[in-house]
Amino acid sequence: MQGGYRRTADLPQVIPVFPLDGALLLPHTELPLQIFEPRYLNMIDDAMAGDRIIGMVQTRSGGDRARPNLAPVGCAGRITSYAETPDGRYLITLTGVCRFQTGEELSTPTPYRQVRAGFDGFAADLASERQPPQLDRRRFIRALKSYLNHRNLDIDWDTANNAPLDALVNSLSMGLPFAPAEKQALLEARDFAKLYEVLTALLEIDALEDGDDDPHSVQ
Repeated sequence: MQGGYRRTADLPQVIPVFPLDGALLLPHTELPLQIFEPRYLNMIDDAMAGDRIIGMVQTRSGGDRARPNLAPVGCAGRITSYAETPDGRYLITLTGVCRFQTGEELSTPTPYRQVRAGFDGFAADLASERQPPQLDRRRFIRALKSYLNHRNLDIDWDTANNAPLDALVNSLSMGLPFAPAEKQALLEARDFAKLYEVLTALLEIDALEDGDDDPHSVQ
């Protein structure tokens, strides 16, 4: 039971959305955010007075600059941490609850956008205990090393080598600097096995673009 929600029908059917390209929230993960724009301060105020649910969603081409088109899938998160700074910013943490299909956008008087959210296709996101399938950890670590070498990045390898694979894949999907379209592909992966495949492929493709003909050769 994710976030106290047993069924998708228990989730609010109309939710406020925060369009933010490059920011990825996945179910069962946490995303810290700093809120300073007035319309989103208003959104957080309203969410805190209600069910604390907001939808993180990316944009896609089309629409106008002020209201770009929304990506077809987002992830609803619940505000699980909240603080206000002396200069009026909000520091919040969203905990991912369930992905949703971005449905009809409502005409509302609020300065932020609201949509009808279709959760039915993502009921598995609400499971509190998931058994990730047995996947090739060595392949993933090789691909990750290639990617990080290419970009002159580093991580805490002791932590990476000891972390459960699902936690590692989730955190890197959210934290690595992928393009918005790649982040969206990760979000739309139907299950953890597919998320693993998409992320591993993105890491391996990056190695090939660096001129490494065999990303699997990394020791």
